[in-house]
Amino acid sequence: MIGNKSFTTLSLAVALGILGVASAGASDHHRGDRGGFVMPGSLVGVNPAYHPEIFGNPAAAAAYGFVRSQDGTWHVRTDWHPTNSRAEYRR
Repeated sequence: MIGNKSFTTLSLAVALGILGVASAGASDHHRGDRGGFVMPGSLVGVNPAYHPEIFGNPAAAAAYGFVRSQDGTWHVRTDWHPTNSRAEYRR
């Protein structure tokens, strides 16, 4: 009887361990990801902290149509149009 309980307990622990590893491997969360992509002329859903290559460089930000106001917030230039830009879509 004690042998059966031990075997059952061990089997359950192994099965749960395998399921835990499989679900962690199948998840789509990567610690190295910094975020999505930036569409020129749109700040919808964009966190500038995740895109320093654009928002840390005034020339790159301007190519995407973005300007930084005196209070530090980012805005899309009112005169910006996609044909004014050489920025490529980053996906």
